[in-house]
Amino acid sequence: MTTTRLDDKRVLLTQSNEFMGPALRDVFERSGAVVIADDRALAHDPALPGAIVHGAGRVDVLLLHLALPAPSTPAAEIDDAEWRNVFAHLVDPMPRLVAAVLPQMIERGSGRILLIGSAAALRGQKRTGSYSAARGAQLAYVQSVALELAPLGIQLNAIAQNFVANPTYYGAEVQANPRFQERLKREVPLGRLVSAEEDALFAAYLCSDAAACFIGQIFPVSGGWVNR
Repeated sequence: MTTTRLDDKRVLLTQSNEFMGPALRDVFERSGAVVIADDRALAHDPALPGAIVHGAGRVDVLLLHLALPAPSTPAAEIDDAEWRNVFAHLVDPMPRLVAAVLPQMIERGSGRILLIGSAAALRGQKRTGSYSAARGAQLAYVQSVALELAPLGIQLNAIAQNFVANPTYYGAEVQANPRFQERLKREVPLGRLVSAEEDALFAAYLCSDAAACFIGQIFPVSGGWVNR
């Protein structure tokens, strides 16, 4: 019988103290997983992603969880330093983490990899050129690499989220701002932020045996914002 439980699954979570990290750790542990949480940023040490994977031992589930406060730079002012910094944080670690974890997953003939990405790649927004481009690169990587991994018994998918409560993008001060509350009512059909727990529960489902049919899928979680 298939199950949504993750009992005894070993889950590697990167940047565990930021973005969705705390909620993911809590929900996955409540689902029975053993979470190996690493809180380091992965931008500037090409060897670090591999070291984290190898130090984790067995990894049944890799959560590609990478975050950076989004710049709000007009297109004419995005310079090389910003572009490279955003891609160094959000894009460059992905193939390093995947390449490091694949040998053991291929040997077992099973594994799950889930990107916690952004819906900024699915709908245009002003002044997000560098950030949206990096998030788009993440999703393109998932869709391509998933096709290689599926015949090997490894599933790679992505959540593309926006308007999900988290301290990196929607901290308490932002949420309390009346202008932001009006923006929610205007732009998000749900009328509120998706809670961190709702998002993390969906992530846990996608990593469970009950979600064995998804290959290279991009799942928007945005309270309907993507569909407007």
